[in-house]
Amino acid sequence: MSEEDEYVDGSPIWDSLDIDLFVKVFTHTAFSPFFVMLIPTFYIFQGAKFTDTIVLVSAAYYVFVSSFWAIKWISRLYSNQGNLLYAPRPFEWGEQIVVITGGSSGVGELLANTLAVKSVTVVVLDVKPIQTQNYNIAYYKCDVSKWEEVEAVSKKVIEEIGQPTVLINNAGVVQGKLILDLSPEDVQQTFGVNTLSHFWILKAFLPGMIEKKKGHIVTMASAMGIHGVAQMTDYCASKAALINLNRSLRSELDKRYKCPAIRTTLVCPGHIHTPLFATVNAPPQFFFPTLHPIDVVKRVIQALDETHSQTILLPFYVHFMPYLQLLPDWFADFASWVSIIDFLSDSPSPSLHDPHLHDPHADARLACSRRYRVRTLR
Repeated sequence: MSEEDEYVDGSPIWDSLDIDLFVKVFTHTAFSPFFVMLIPTFYIFQGAKFTDTIVLVSAAYYVFVSSFWAIKWISRLYSNQGNLLYAPRPFEWGEQIVVITGGSSGVGELLANTLAVKSVTVVVLDVKPIQTQNYNIAYYKCDVSKWEEVEAVSKKVIEEIGQPTVLINNAGVVQGKLILDLSPEDVQQTFGVNTLSHFWILKAFLPGMIEKKKGHIVTMASAMGIHGVAQMTDYCASKAALINLNRSLRSELDKRYKCPAIRTTLVCPGHIHTPLFATVNAPPQFFFPTLHPIDVVKRVIQALDETHSQTILLPFYVHFMPYLQLLPDWFADFASWVSIIDFLSDSPSPSLHDPHLHDPHADARLACSRRYRVRTLR
């Protein structure tokens, strides 16, 4: 790689200082059972008695922390029908055929190129070609909002490439209009790309996974599907549908199709730094940090490598969004006021002719050099 291809982040170091960094440090120190175990041990070796208050308190805290992680691990084991004695087989990257919708730009493009570096056969379904130098990325022109096109292209993919083992439903559109400004065509396009495309991809490729009783389905939803915001009613509703689609799909795979080994991963990211959302008013960055496409790609690849069904909420504040509806209205309104979430899109809506409109995470190269980012994930 030449020097001009090297990625240089010119932003101040304080831009990376946010609540997520503190949570990460806290998780690996004061909330790590291995670290906390050393606290009562330290006092005992310093001559403290087992009955001393400091020893008892630190020991009780250790039990609390250990219990938290143990319950979380057992819950994950149960939801994935795992085994206490046998670990799942390692994920063989070279054997995978991954279908990515909306993979020609943004998060999808970065994900496609990163997987290609891992010797994965990648199939990109999009309305425009992907720009890549990786030979193991196959592009098929397809409007995933239309069942007829998905059905025809899926037959070609299975015949020419093989049965996909991983489905990543990533394509999406954003209108950014108030509800009364939305035309019927806007609403149909939003739900066609954001919601119905998931059904069409599943109808086309899921039967092959069920036949082999293995695979992985990644659903790219949004934090806005958990809690709606102003000027994105169609987008929020379409993403909320995906959250319930993922839950229902998980139940059907486990209880009706008897295919628990087909994993499902739901991804609900917050605001991602892309040109499509360049006119969006960014919320306070310390508590509500903006994500970069690389943050999402790393977590998706980690989920695939772990071969577990899971829900990915990014960044940290998204973990609290499901509980807003359980709290008093004044608290939810206060949280919305602090995050300016209902005034994120008070700028003019992006043009429907924007070449990146098909992907809400469009053009990750604004934030980072693609080749550098791919290299960091090898």
